Amino acid sequence: MSFIIEFIKFLMIRKKYWLFPILIMLVIFGGLIVLSQGSAVAPFVYTIF
Repeated sequence: MSFIIEFIKFLMIRKKYWLFPILIMLVIFGGLIVLSQGSAVAPFVYTIF
């Protein structure tokens, strides 16, 4: 957890605000893939990709 906090502080100090949307999308897609493992949502996830 400290790595995430440190990384966010780094982004704020270095003013790398353009990385936030990329990180948010990676977290959303990663969470979607993890949650769809072996569930009824899996066929709908595969249509996205």
